[in-house]
Amino acid sequence: RDGGRSLSLAALRGKPVVLYFYPQDDTTSCTHEAIDFSQLKPEFEKAGAVVIGLSPDSVKKHDKFKAKHALTVDLVADEERKVIEAYHLWVEKTMYGR
Repeated sequence: RDGGRSLSLAALRGKPVVLYFYPQDDTTSCTHEAIDFSQLKPEFEKAGAVVIGLSPDSVKKHDKFKAKHALTVDLVADEERKVIEAYHLWVEKTMYGR
């Protein structure tokens, strides 16, 4: 995860987890989503929930993305796309990228 630390869902057992997936750091819609989750993080924390963003980008790229936009949510790197594929979220583009 960002900052070179690790994150285990087992360590979060018993807490609600908001795990959101996004394709790439620093793209328009992904940036808006991350900023919105960061702004709403206090509300999630009041409910006892942890917010985690996950993409195939590297930890280094996550760190730059967080610093550039002052993000407060945890970002997890899934460079091998194991989690993304386990949730069946990574598919081949068809119809000219649509």
